[in-house]
Amino acid sequence: MQKKVMLGNEAIARGAYEAGCNVAAAYPGTPSTEILEAIAAQYPDIKAQWSPNEKVALEVVAGASVAGARAMAAMKHVGLNVAADPLFTFSYTGVNGGFVIINADDPGAWSSQNEQDNRHYARAAKLPMIEPTSPQEARMYTRLAFDLSEQFDRPVIVRITTRIAHSQGIVTLEEPCKPELKPFVRNPQKYVMIPAHARPRHVFIEEQMLKLKEYSNNCELNTIEWNSTKRGIITNGVAYQYVKDVCPDASILKIGVAWPLPDAKIHEFCSKVEELYVVEELDPFIEDYVRALGYKPVGKEIIPICGELTPEIIDMALNKKRPKNEIPVYSGSIPGRPPALCKGCPHGFVFEVLKKLDVVVNGDIGCYTLAVLPPYSAMHTQGCMGASIGMHLGFEKARGDEMARNSVAVIGDSTFVHSGITPLIDLVYNKGTGTVIILDNRVTAMTGHQDHPATGRTLKGEETHELDLELLCRAVGVKRVRKIDPKNMEEFEKAVREEIAAKEPSVIISSRKCILTK
Repeated sequence: MQKKVMLGNEAIARGAYEAGCNVAAAYPGTPSTEILEAIAAQYPDIKAQWSPNEKVALEVVAGASVAGARAMAAMKHVGLNVAADPLFTFSYTGVNGGFVIINADDPGAWSSQNEQDNRHYARAAKLPMIEPTSPQEARMYTRLAFDLSEQFDRPVIVRITTRIAHSQGIVTLEEPCKPELKPFVRNPQKYVMIPAHARPRHVFIEEQMLKLKEYSNNCELNTIEWNSTKRGIITNGVAYQYVKDVCPDASILKIGVAWPLPDAKIHEFCSKVEELYVVEELDPFIEDYVRALGYKPVGKEIIPICGELTPEIIDMALNKKRPKNEIPVYSGSIPGRPPALCKGCPHGFVFEVLKKLDVVVNGDIGCYTLAVLPPYSAMHTQGCMGASIGMHLGFEKARGDEMARNSVAVIGDSTFVHSGITPLIDLVYNKGTGTVIILDNRVTAMTGHQDHPATGRTLKGEETHELDLELLCRAVGVKRVRKIDPKNMEEFEKAVREEIAAKEPSVIISSRKCILTK
């Protein structure tokens, strides 16, 4: 068998290819972006696409599954929030072709607005979730997920974290299978979730969860590695690798099925060890389950609940050891080096103007969020994708016309397509009078320069219809729409002054390519 060094994300792409995946969709978001990029670059037989947002990506993949194809959606953890509405309903409909969702959590919030632990989604939506501990397992588990999906008639979530997504490892490649397209059978009782159909599907879900629990207790994804009965450690994900490194003599229960958890195997393990620990990143998800079974493991009282784990953190917590090669702390004053907008970034011109005008800036998700930091210090709120426009209207509703005349919303072009159109409609519909600045740098820059519907190119670089942001804004009812090159700062400042003074909704499109694009 051929072996290759791969990123975890590349291994997931390989697993999808080997499983005979036919359709893949995503919205770019660190740490999951490279999955679809690898598919597009290396596996042309898979119909891969960027969708406007994660909800749409999940719905496209669900449609492909119902139509009989194996299909996969990929997204970062906060992307699953956007896709949560269809996620819960497609849990009820089940699948036809294998239906896999790759969820990439971000402990440490390296490139995210929070550290949420999406294992809770599996429990809440009553969906199986499996979790690899290495790039090799990322390939294997992704391939397996398609089989499990069809076996149990359930969408299957594969959960990874930043460290699994972006670490490299030796991956053993296998030959792809080529499953035939399953026939589509018209079955409204299964695929049309009116209340009369949803209620019996809920019963079906509960029956399948019992079968999945039996699978979890007997499958090789959950394994006990016996050494000493003195110390037993239950762990999962990348933490498993760290535990193996710093506690080589301990017995380990490695959790590969994050939900449903294997209660019988947990009982078997816990009853035979003298000291019991649970080592997991973020929430005490496994720990709480073990406690509910009647055991008293040591967990979050010594293992941090915030941030990524490292071998050093676990070694200190479990073995009370300091790092072997601890770097001495420099006692002098080291200047901070916070991230900043690139030199020549078109967004910089915009924020220089906004800082000069001293307006309240409702911000959004993208490179431009860095304008909250010096030297601009020109962003005052930021929530989630698209929140800038809705919050901007909320400011006006709460504080009246004076606030509307002294504030703006800023949002990137890709973010606007993702989640900004609906709140712009809301702004017009509910008689807001504020100004929205769309920062159009012609690319999804923050995640590595991916295309989107307003660039006129697909994931595979093919030419397609280019969404006209100016016409779109006019179509939803904004009469005052201006497109300006922000490098002409005098003209841009004049436009901002005029638009925030106007007592009707307005949009300024700041149009200049990202400095890093070819």
